[in-house]
Amino acid sequence: MSLSVVILAAGKGTRMKSSTPKVLHKLANKPLVEHVYDTAIGLGAEEVIVIYGHGGEQVKQTCSHFDAKWVEQKEQLGTGHAVMQAFDSVNLNNNVLVLYGDVPLTKQETLEELLKGSEGKLALLSVNLDEPFGYGRILRNDKGQVTGIVEQKDATEEQQNIQEVNTGILACNGETLKRLLNNIDNKNSQGEYYLTDIFELAEKDNIEIKTAQPKASYEVEGINNRLQLATLERIYQRNIADELMTDGVALADPSRIDIRGNANISNDVFIDINVVIEGDVNIGRGSNIGPNCVIINSSIGEDVNIKANCVIENAVVENNCEVGPYARLRPDTHLRQNAKIGNFVEIKKANIGEGSKVNHLSYVGDTEMGKNVNVGAGTITCNYDGANKFKTIIGDNVFVGSDSQLVAPVKIGDGVTIGAGATVTKDVEEDMLVISRAPQKSITGWQRPTKKK
Repeated sequence: MSLSVVILAAGKGTRMKSSTPKVLHKLANKPLVEHVYDTAIGLGAEEVIVIYGHGGEQVKQTCSHFDAKWVEQKEQLGTGHAVMQAFDSVNLNNNVLVLYGDVPLTKQETLEELLKGSEGKLALLSVNLDEPFGYGRILRNDKGQVTGIVEQKDATEEQQNIQEVNTGILACNGETLKRLLNNIDNKNSQGEYYLTDIFELAEKDNIEIKTAQPKASYEVEGINNRLQLATLERIYQRNIADELMTDGVALADPSRIDIRGNANISNDVFIDINVVIEGDVNIGRGSNIGPNCVIINSSIGEDVNIKANCVIENAVVENNCEVGPYARLRPDTHLRQNAKIGNFVEIKKANIGEGSKVNHLSYVGDTEMGKNVNVGAGTITCNYDGANKFKTIIGDNVFVGSDSQLVAPVKIGDGVTIGAGATVTKDVEEDMLVISRAPQKSITGWQRPTKKK
């Protein structure tokens, strides 16, 4: 049977104490609701319906890339009422899975187990908790069959001792789900339409209720405040760290790494503390990432040494390169094999040739640099005139002395030597020496100024 997924994302999230809608708060730098959406897509859902409410336009705008149907819940009258809003948009012939926009860590395999063999049944994801306070309790008969769910506020003292609780995640044929929801009422302590009331109705209609459970309770934990968000963030990050170490990646401290995207990291890579990896990042075998580095949407080759406190964004670093400490590679930087970028160097939109070095306190932008170039400390490619950007082209085996300025557009031929302190404004032929400096003067009898009393 085809699958439709309904994501409930209309809650106000007042306990977050934020103007940002709850489902847009981020875990691993991705909105909570996007984690849920990605899981739905991973399940092969034919359609996804997002029920939105509080901050709805902001949610729709942030998640405009979703291939989803958007349905507004204008009044928050309970979870049952929320699901009802989907019935005009969902294919009722499908199996309908109900998920929650603030429950981000439910694993795909857990939901696959829930859906397995659920045709013609009402499938419920439950979990056993040592401290079930606040959750709806699962009621079973002497045969172990589910007969209903009772909410905390409506439960008797005996029922409150039940440790198996409702997660709210369920699946059912669309037509059956609609029929059941049309028969619930709001005669309870909250005056709301509880989605959970359908289980008692299903039991009376002899609809088999199937249950499944996640391997870990965090999979079904919702986020209502920033403390819970921080707790799930650490669980998420530790799970990724454990996977990396199992695959042969060495982490100085698995509790001090943040992966905020898709990290493809080979074995025998060492990652020091407080490293942040965002977006799509590849790191080749044998590379070393020093402490406090940030790597964003970049490819790092094999046996690369990235020293402490570097920021690398939208860049390519080939094998055997060295970067840092305190270097910044900005977008469209490409370091060829064996290149070296030293401390306090910034590279932007530049190709640094094989074996070339920019070691100290320099800025290289909008540049094509050849092989085995040595750039001295304090060198700047002057690529911007206040209105437009221009390119600097540097040939192979060029030596650029310290404190030089290469004023683009300019082309430096192979084998050129540029003396320290030069300002180069014109193209230079191959193998030339360029010197641009005022004659040195030494003045005798010089009296240094003194402070007036």
